This record gives sequence, C-alpha cells and structure tokens, in this order.
Amino acid sequence: MSSHAQVHVAMGGRLMTRPFIVLLAIAGVGAVMAAVRFFYGIGAVSNLSNGYPWGVWIAIDVVVGTAIGCGGYAVGILVYILNRGQYHPLVRPAVLTSLLGYGLAVIAVIIDLGRFWSLWKVPVYVWRWSHSPQLEVALCVAAYTLVLMIELSPALFEKLRTGTSTRLRRLAQTGLTLVEKNFVWILALGLLLPTMHQSSLGTMMLLPGPRMHPLWLTPWLPLLFVVNCILIGYAVVVLEATFSAAAFGRPRETTMLASLSRIAGWVAVGWAVFRIGEAALAGKLGYLNSGYGIAFMAEVLLPLAAAAILLSERRHQTVWQVRGAILLFLGAALHRVDAYLVAFRPGSAFSYFPAVPELLITFGIIAAEVAIYIAVVKTFPILEGPAPAKKTL
Repeated sequence: MSSHAQVHVAMGGRLMTRPFIVLLAIAGVGAVMAAVRFFYGIGAVSNLSNGYPWGVWIAIDVVVGTAIGCGGYAVGILVYILNRGQYHPLVRPAVLTSLLGYGLAVIAVIIDLGRFWSLWKVPVYVWRWSHSPQLEVALCVAAYTLVLMIELSPALFEKLRTGTSTRLRRLAQTGLTLVEKNFVWILALGLLLPTMHQSSLGTMMLLPGPRMHPLWLTPWLPLLFVVNCILIGYAVVVLEATFSAAAFGRPRETTMLASLSRIAGWVAVGWAVFRIGEAALAGKLGYLNSGYGIAFMAEVLLPLAAAAILLSERRHQTVWQVRGAILLFLGAALHRVDAYLVAFRPGSAFSYFPAVPELLITFGIIAAEVAIYIAVVKTFPILEGPAPAKKTL
C-alpha cells in the first residue's frame, strides 16, 4: 500500500462546475422526496404494498448498488489473492466507489424500512433474527462499510500529512503506520464480508419459494450472486477508470484495462454458460417461450455480447472497452433486478410499478454518489498520476 502512496494525487480544480451543480440539484430533489417519506410515510411516495414490500429502493439502490460497490472486492481478489500487482493503481479509486455504493445503499435501506427508528435493534438483539439471511446481510454490509472506510483512510492521512499542522502530520503518520501494520486483517475482512453478504442476497430470494419464477428459483442463486457482483465490479472499474481519465485529463490506462477486460470476459462466459447449463439440467428451458424467458435470455446474452468484445482484439481500444463494460454491467444488473422484482410473483392480487417519487429518490441517490466521488477525487489523493487536471467536470 505505502509503496504506491506517493503516486496518488488530488485532481484539484474548481468544484462548483455546471455539471456538479446539476448533480447537486438532482440529489436535492431526491432529498426532498426522502423527507416527504419520513414525515408522511412510505405510502406517500411509493407504490409498495404487502405483496411487494420492496421495490426499486431495494432492487436497484441496494442489490445493484452494493454490486457496484464490489469493484474494490473484484480488484482486491486480483491484486492480493491472485498476486496481479499490475492492477494496483485501480485499487484506491475502486475502494472509493465501493464505499460510496455501500454507504448510499445503507441510506436506501433506512428509507425503505417502515420502522427505521428500530434499526438499532438489529445488532443488539441478534438472537431474534439468527435464522434470517437478512441479519447476515445487515451486519455484513454495516461491517464492510466500516472496513472500506479504514481501507480508504490512507487517502485522508496522506492529505493531512501535507498540511501545516505538526499535530495533524504526526496523527496522519500514526494512522498510516497503524493501517499498514494491520493491513492483512483489513484485507481479509474486505474479501470475506462481500462474499458472505452477496451470497446471502441470493439466499434471500430462495425464501419466497413457489412465488419465484422457476428460471430464477435455483439453489445456485447464492453462487450466482457472488460471481455476478464480480462481473459488475469489473465493469464499474473499467468505466470509472476510463471516464475519470477523460474528465480529469489523466493518461488513459488502456493497456491495463485491456488485460482486466480479458479476465472479465472469461468470467462472463463462465457465468452465462453456468446459467444456461443449470436451467437445462433442471428441465427449465421450456419456460424460455414466455416473457420471463425473454428477461432470462437478456441477462445471459448481454454478458456474452460483452465477452465477445472483451475477448477480442477490440478490447485494446478505449471505445470498445467502454462498450463491453456497459453491456457487462447491464446484463449483470438485469439479473439482480429480475431476481428481486421480475421473477417475484406474490399473486394476481398484487402489482407493482415504481411511483415517480420513488424514482426521484433513486435518481437522487445516484446523483449524490457521483457528486461525492467528484468532490473526493478533487480533494484527496485517490487517482494516480502527478499531472494536474486539464479539464473538470
């Protein structure tokens, strides 16, 4: 970690640019809708019901949002488990994206909970929910968010170390030393916790049983969710590295991303083949001749289309890296939305489509994540490269 610290730099530049102000405005609208929800209840802003107790806040903001936050997890496996040190420059921005994804997912959970004021009881009265995978998800997400803060803390310490206060410089050096000495334990938790709660997100959708469409009701769902989050993590890392290079005038990491894209392509092939093979062996292919079958094939064919790009020579071109990453992200994210919303069938008496305020809250959370990312990389040493920003967002 410390061997790369000196090459991380703050991008600098003016923060209150027009795009940044637009992001703040969208986030502000979402915050207003969230305030309405807290003052007047969930029913005032959503179409949730007893049949559909969760909607886009869970399916997108939490289930997809935490997968977006698995960029650090995916790159960490490569760098620290498979010893692919050449990807180390991607670690810190991936950890920042992970922290934002998980932190804002926690906010989405609070918005979604009917009795959010009782959330403190979860870690206190653990034995009451010891049989539920939701308990593992709640505890692991909270713990992983804390671990991500610790993993990213060197950026704060490096910033403080350049200040004029002797006390802050001494504190920063102590913090860096402490993180360095305990990094092996931090790393272990950073890899263990996502594996646990991402698999539990899959386990949760086994609980509805016959209310799940057979194409998604499989005992392999926990494994599929773990591999799926790695796919989304790789895609987000490629997109983040490419767009941050364009936005801040940094050198493009095309060669490194081409190598990463090849790995992501093979993982996508394995995931799609396993998905189709499992459905075939379970005798479920007959369900493909339906609307659900179209959704199933979309979440399989999109990653395969991404793999066709990422495993070809086109992956050495930035534009094709981005196209492949977008296809990979869409296919993997679609699987999660399908599992939590499309495949879930509580009965003919219930239907669900998100209300406008629900969508505004989701858009606000996404805008807040992007705005915070911009503010952090301009202020703290997150991205690599000594060159100052040539243009700003």
